[in-house]
Amino acid sequence: MSEPLVSARNVRKSFGSVEVLRGVDLDVYAGEVVCLLGPSGVGKSTLLRAINHLETIDSGVISVQGEFIGYEPFRRGYRELSATKAAKQRLATGMVFQRFNLFPHLTVLENIIEAPVGVLNRPKAEAVHEAETLLDRVGLGDKRDSYPSQLSGGQQQRVAIARALAMKPKVMLFDEPTSALDPELVGEVLKVMTDLAAAGMTMICVTHEIRFARRAADRVIFMHGGQIVEEGAPDVVFQNPSHPTTQKFLSDIHS
Repeated sequence: MSEPLVSARNVRKSFGSVEVLRGVDLDVYAGEVVCLLGPSGVGKSTLLRAINHLETIDSGVISVQGEFIGYEPFRRGYRELSATKAAKQRLATGMVFQRFNLFPHLTVLENIIEAPVGVLNRPKAEAVHEAETLLDRVGLGDKRDSYPSQLSGGQQQRVAIARALAMKPKVMLFDEPTSALDPELVGEVLKVMTDLAAAGMTMICVTHEIRFARRAADRVIFMHGGQIVEEGAPDVVFQNPSHPTTQKFLSDIHS
């Protein structure tokens, strides 16, 4: 088997006296869609944020494409990267948050081209063409000149996905991207994510959307108490969960 695109080894993280991640090991391969499931507060989002160093870790290592994330070798150990180096490293990962975080004073098109032009120094005409292609891809080709306040929550989240894709990331990270949406808007975002999965995008998704995980994931991972307690193909795990925490989680959802 090829080397994993994303790898975590013995990752630990505490907030004060609370250990949120307790020795997590995870491998994600290119083209794979992995969904992180479990009750709130079990470390899913912390792990996701650690993968692109939005959250520091206390011990262990995380790598993307074989490169340690957030740290570099120093003497006999490691030291944290400078903010500039960490930001450059973060370009390999596209992050979509619960909230859309669009710039309210910029149009949809301007939001998408801001980083490709300002950070990657791409020619503006090239960035505009790519942005228009991405907007068509997420079903918003007619909204390029709209402002975020003129869009629904689902439309804003689709713009946020297009903005992340504009940086040509190696892996997309989704942190409960539908949790802030009204129920009737969830489907349009999940459709975009399902299309990305079908196109071969490597994705790690924190989600409570079981139907999406069943349909799009290659592997589902259940977390509890800061640890991975169960993982496997969706059909296997959902139909015959072996861990009591997974059984209770699925029972609560279907009750």
